[in-house]
Amino acid sequence: MGWLWAIIVGFVLGLIAKAVIPGKQHIPLWLSTICGIVGALVGNAVARGFGVAATPGIDWSRHIFQVVAAVVIVFFVDMLYNAMQRRRHQGQRV
Repeated sequence: MGWLWAIIVGFVLGLIAKAVIPGKQHIPLWLSTICGIVGALVGNAVARGFGVAATPGIDWSRHIFQVVAAVVIVFFVDMLYNAMQRRRHQGQRV
């Protein structure tokens, strides 16, 4: 059941990250979901580092760390994905 929640949270975080970043992101949905999962893990680690991993009620600070991490990761993965796509298309033209 933990993996199912990780996928659901990753999907939601990936969509939020794509909505926050200005412009169009070209990464596929499965890749933004993976970025969201990684963003959730990184956000949890950062929250633990700041000592806000477990608070009573809703962990707003932990969720903010997760969203910020997902936004950063989606941004950089989208840049890498676009660079790889351009390189692939340039190789086919030659």
